[in-house]
Amino acid sequence: MRVMPAAPSREPTARRAWSIRSIKPGRPGWTTRSGARALAARAWARHRLFLIVLTPAVLLRIDAELGYRWHAWFNDSFQYVQNTVHFQLDPARVSGYSIWLKILQLLHTYAVVTILQHLMAVAVAVMIYALARHRFRSPAWLATLATVPVLYDGFEIQLEHLIMADVPFLFLLTLAVTLLLWDTEAPAPSLGRCVIVGALLGLAEVMRSVGLPLLAVFAVYMIIKRISWRKVAATIVVCLIPVFGYAGLFYAEHGQFAMTESTGVFLYSRVMTFADCTKMKVPANELSLCTTVPPDKRPIAQAYIWTSQSPLSRFPPSKFSPVPNQLAENFAIRAIKAQPLDYATAVAKDTLRVFAWKRVIFPNAPTYDEYIFGYRSLPIPKWDQADLGPYDSYAAAYVHGDPLTQVVAPFANVIRGYQRYVWLPGSVYGLILLADLGGMVLAWRRFGGEALLPWTISLALIVIPAATAEFDYRYVLVAVPFACLAAAMAFSPGTAGGNLARRLGARLGKRRQRPGEAADVIPARDKASAPAGGSGDDQRDLAADGT
Repeated sequence: MRVMPAAPSREPTARRAWSIRSIKPGRPGWTTRSGARALAARAWARHRLFLIVLTPAVLLRIDAELGYRWHAWFNDSFQYVQNTVHFQLDPARVSGYSIWLKILQLLHTYAVVTILQHLMAVAVAVMIYALARHRFRSPAWLATLATVPVLYDGFEIQLEHLIMADVPFLFLLTLAVTLLLWDTEAPAPSLGRCVIVGALLGLAEVMRSVGLPLLAVFAVYMIIKRISWRKVAATIVVCLIPVFGYAGLFYAEHGQFAMTESTGVFLYSRVMTFADCTKMKVPANELSLCTTVPPDKRPIAQAYIWTSQSPLSRFPPSKFSPVPNQLAENFAIRAIKAQPLDYATAVAKDTLRVFAWKRVIFPNAPTYDEYIFGYRSLPIPKWDQADLGPYDSYAAAYVHGDPLTQVVAPFANVIRGYQRYVWLPGSVYGLILLADLGGMVLAWRRFGGEALLPWTISLALIVIPAATAEFDYRYVLVAVPFACLAAAMAFSPGTAGGNLARRLGARLGKRRQRPGEAADVIPARDKASAPAGGSGDDQRDLAADGT
């Protein structure tokens, strides 16, 4: 009997194995250069696809910095900077971002702010990829694909370039999710890790007020996954420490133990698109908040906050003070109780705006234009101007110089043209959410699996603003990365979604097979010569198929 010679081993030779492994310091032959070279070779060998995708995304952000030096303005940006220079807590919005800007103010440049925000977005992509690969053993193409929206969406890059709190908030929240789900061997995260997660959630809440409801999402998920009550309690308590600390500072400054004095005002704006005082029992002190304009003739919700036609303008300035805020909140609650279906319709309508294929000008042209890389800098508004010694505005005082954005060609032309054509349509985001839901339904015995956490966060980030204020495009950009992470998790090897996708792929491959063409079959002797163990993914896949 002729015996075929054994195939040469496909394992790396000793030299090749050494070249892709980092050499530990202190061992013979180790130098800083050789260690860095070995680490780079190892990263390239294992994560080549992701690094190839990551590199152009970094170059796009460098182009944005060079083209729009060194920042871009949004209306709210000026208020953040004004609170930083004054170093006071804003009654209308949480001021964690202003505190962050205060830390960076010593450098007197907006460049460091936006560079850090671009790096935060890149770090979000790295965390999504690392979590999908490390914890869920996703294939490289799937883990990399999950990072494409945050890396390449032109509106995402522009959001990173704005002096706004959204990107730091996204970074903190993604880091909290990554730490909570990172463990592969332990059945649950350690107590210390839960403490860090709680601290990150607390900082996220101080950065943006939508963060506090997400604490409930984390807590419910941990309970469903049967994480010990001590760890759940530690997460909640540590999260509330910065929240209560901020509320204490707010009390010392404004006389109210709260995060803001605007929750009632924003909820009032939400209900004023449908509220009918003839269907409510309105007390005398709230009658001035009513309007006789028919609902179909009323402006958008934001008009009931920021325009002089708002009934809130009948109160002495500022509308963001305890009395009008409390009256507005009471009025809004009455409207919701009296017209629950109208409220649900308004929330659903604003939520569905997220999933439109095309972007439309909303809420108005000036605001929409601030989400686009423009041809010139947004001017400094009159309300930001002040006599601050050599500086005529708070924006100028922060940098000790000219606060306007310098638009520089050809870099600006490149990123401006790129943003016009490259962005994620809302309909695609909706399909991602539906695919995630399908994968979780297949894993219903495990309450959807670990994908339940990022999927719920993504959905909450678009529903909460629609329920408490109004839809805004920038809220969607923060929600998308969590839906993409959930997809990588729901369809990773060993999950019900992953097994279904693999079976469907196998069936599709058989249908495409030519008539009479023999299928690839592994000879029995080859099966016997295969390693007995195999990877964890292989074992899970075999178990799922019953083989």
